Amino acid sequence: MPDQLLYAMEAGLNGLMAGVMYALVALGFVLIFKASGIFNYAQGVLALFAALTLVGLQDGQVPFAHLINAVFGTDLHSFGWTLPAVVAIALAAGVMVLLAVVIEKLVLQHLVNQAPIILFMATIGMAYFLEGLGDLMWGADIKKLDIGLPQGINETIDTLTYNAFGYGFFIDNLDIVATVVAAVLVISLTLFSQYTKYGRALRAVADDHQAALSVGISLRFIWVLVWSIAGIVALVAGIMWGSKSGVQFSLSLIALKALPVLMLGGFTSIPGAIVGGLIIGMGEKLFEFWIGPMIGGATENWFAYVLALVFLVFRPQGLFGEKIIERV
Repeated sequence: MPDQLLYAMEAGLNGLMAGVMYALVALGFVLIFKASGIFNYAQGVLALFAALTLVGLQDGQVPFAHLINAVFGTDLHSFGWTLPAVVAIALAAGVMVLLAVVIEKLVLQHLVNQAPIILFMATIGMAYFLEGLGDLMWGADIKKLDIGLPQGINETIDTLTYNAFGYGFFIDNLDIVATVVAAVLVISLTLFSQYTKYGRALRAVADDHQAALSVGISLRFIWVLVWSIAGIVALVAGIMWGSKSGVQFSLSLIALKALPVLMLGGFTSIPGAIVGGLIIGMGEKLFEFWIGPMIGGATENWFAYVLALVFLVFRPQGLFGEKIIERV
């Protein structure tokens, strides 16, 4: 088999794995959109905040230590303990649920029946607030996230591909874990959305807030529920991205790469988020491999957005999104 084809196959596989990571972020966007009909600009920052909180809890860091030390002249930094990964993750998930309650109480309940643009602007404000809050609570330095997930080359795949093709593929164990986790999340969320009472209520709220209220659906509870689930999904995404590249404030920018994923898969489709992520991930790697050298490289920075633009022109609802027809 030609070497170039082998290299392309390896690039494509790594692209699929990267696409899964994009899809984990996109899932949070889909959940909020299905419940409220708005694009949650803060989802990427939720992943950052969740990862910062997890590291802070695991390392026993004192929240707001820098602020406390500046105001009171103390020298607080750590409680002196290190929590087990499972306990830290459970506590971080609890923080994300508590955050969902606070967001609903202070922001969302005051915006019932407001225009979608008002809700969208509210999520922009929440994004910047949470980014600043994360900075104050845990500091702005790059943090290492280690909860024991396997990393490095997968020896089994390397051996199998070497025996088959004479060339071993480099596939990161962390990417394989992310793929399994994403598959479990998609299956669970799809079943929840389609076959549970709260899943059906979630879709009803998205269609019409006032009508949902008139039939006895608690809008406040649904919003707390969906923001809690989106927060936990953000925690999972933050764990995977933080384990891969460290927990840093640029982590919030992964939300930008989730936009083309949503445009391809559809804003209302949970499986579409995964399919869109896989297409974007593999497409940008293969495009960079085959076309990048001919046009100067760095195509991964814009390929996804150009592909999304093409979809917006010819199929604006995405591959799995619902086609909206309005009659006047």
